[in-house]
Amino acid sequence: MNTTGIHHVTAVAGDPTENVRFYTDVLGLRLVKRTVNFDDTHTYHLYFGDETGSPGTAMTFFPFGEGRPGRPGRGQAVATAFVVPEGSLGYWRDRLESLDVTVGEEEDRFGAGVLPFEDGDGQPLELVEGETDVEPWADGPVPETHAVRGFHGVTLQSADPGATGRVLELLGFERTDEAGDRVRYVADGDRATVVDLLTRESPRGRPGVGTVHHVAFRVPDVETQTAWRERLSEAGQNVTPRKDRQYFQSIYFREPGGVLFEVATDGPGFTADESVESLGSDLKLPSWLEDDREEIAAHLPPLDGVAGAETGTEAGAGTGEASD
Repeated sequence: MNTTGIHHVTAVAGDPTENVRFYTDVLGLRLVKRTVNFDDTHTYHLYFGDETGSPGTAMTFFPFGEGRPGRPGRGQAVATAFVVPEGSLGYWRDRLESLDVTVGEEEDRFGAGVLPFEDGDGQPLELVEGETDVEPWADGPVPETHAVRGFHGVTLQSADPGATGRVLELLGFERTDEAGDRVRYVADGDRATVVDLLTRESPRGRPGVGTVHHVAFRVPDVETQTAWRERLSEAGQNVTPRKDRQYFQSIYFREPGGVLFEVATDGPGFTADESVESLGSDLKLPSWLEDDREEIAAHLPPLDGVAGAETGTEAGAGTGEASD
């Protein structure tokens, strides 16, 4: 029984309009779901990915507006990496620099080209040349020959690398390589299978805008997730009860190195309440928040320039359909 890779990565952003602009107009991902943070309903929860936001492609954000800037560091995921086709890094450097994106120096990592950069909030991101079974979103602004094809993986800066490594192995990742202070773990899956674990010392991370909130790993269904909850609990992890995220079911635990992990089911997926064609076009609320739709929408900031999202009130009012 193994997890098969990364399901999604959730991070903290600032301005929601700028967040949408960067991940759609700059990176060429699709806004596949627009909902709210279930624990803070005056904050959006925005999802970006391939055409349907399939597992292994979804980068999600809580855009808190004028939130406190964070600092990536110990106890956090400190970089999220996306796959692009071989030979694409030159195109991406030119594209990112022309759009005033902060870009780092290209490097070779375990035989693959890597281009580090940051979004407008300082969120550390990477493009890694490689292969995946993910097809890019055909209607995005980036030519298909260079377009993002889901996640490559994440880099973790653990407060206890040995303990974090053991948790990754428990989750089904195999330690495959090491170079300097970077240890690579790979899952047996078809996409988003890489976790790099840094062993160097660093300051403790500070949560806030520009940092990753949690990393979610894939399981196929609720039955498997139930077995995982038992297995993780028996291994000493403090695992939450199952939480209904509408498009998947989730359990959470903070591993000994300080990183918040989630185990999420593949289904039912983002088309549970919207057609493929209309994904991301409406504000979606779970049934238990529908009675508060008017009040919630009134407190959400406008998404300027995002089609159908000027006020946040247009979204399927009274449908009772769910969101994450």
